[in-house]
Amino acid sequence: MRVTLHDVSKGRGGQALPTTSLEFHTGAVRFALAETEQRPSVLGLIASGRMKPDTGRVTVDGTTNNRMLRRAVALVDAPDVSDPHADITLAGVVGEELMFAGVGATPLHARRWLTQLGFGELAGVPIGSVDPAARVRILCELAVLREGTEGIVLVSPDRHGGSPDGWWRIASEFADRGYAMLVIIGGSAAVALERMHELEAINASGPVQPLVLDAPAADPDADAPASDSDAPASDADSPTSESKNPDEPVDAASSDDSGSPHEEDPRSLSEDAEADRDDTPDDDAPDTDTDTPADTTENGAER
Repeated sequence: MRVTLHDVSKGRGGQALPTTSLEFHTGAVRFALAETEQRPSVLGLIASGRMKPDTGRVTVDGTTNNRMLRRAVALVDAPDVSDPHADITLAGVVGEELMFAGVGATPLHARRWLTQLGFGELAGVPIGSVDPAARVRILCELAVLREGTEGIVLVSPDRHGGSPDGWWRIASEFADRGYAMLVIIGGSAAVALERMHELEAINASGPVQPLVLDAPAADPDADAPASDSDAPASDADSPTSESKNPDEPVDAASSDDSGSPHEEDPRSLSEDAEADRDDTPDDDAPDTDTDTPADTTENGAER
């Protein structure tokens, strides 16, 4: 499956979503840049066939078929559209998604499903308190339970915090499993991904230009390795869930004149390690004033 957005926009003068073109397809993960409060959700709705753009068109394998697109592409964790309320327990979110998937949806079924996935201890935790990477894992696994799902549009996972490395690797795993993956993120997350060398191919609009970072200066006092190797490391996995039914299309009439969509449906350091860090010259830190893409609405990346 290949989904292509051809010069789509939403709202007067593209206020809700400026003219955007991108593509994502089976077996690959790409990111698309979209910032401001509503643009990520608007882009997600259009890319999954749930909102009609004011200009341009969306095709699936070269044809326009929004009904097929809605059935084949799951919209995951889109703010104000398919994200669950932060106070709902994880088991409650899972139960609702199991119901949409047409399988057992009792609290017992939800707890068993979470246990099989390795998150049984989080069943009673509000989803707003679940680790970001775990949230993404759970929501994406729930999305592919629905029959016919061939792709996922994951919206703004970076808004929950945590390391981008977590949810990007999860998205890459789903691509390896044969799904078409589109991750809509902000510019800061995109820069972080490039620094971690996670992106290896091309984005949705062309080659990803590598960042040029200053090499850190050698530390003259660093003759001996740090001894604080037993400090515990924090785990960067997290969760969220899609509590509204994303299969319901958002009609053009359900957005205002600006195209705004309406809702449908923490490692502690030892004292020695802290001292070592304070003795390190500030010049060792790489220059973070890097060239960040100016246009955040059309860029994306394929793993």
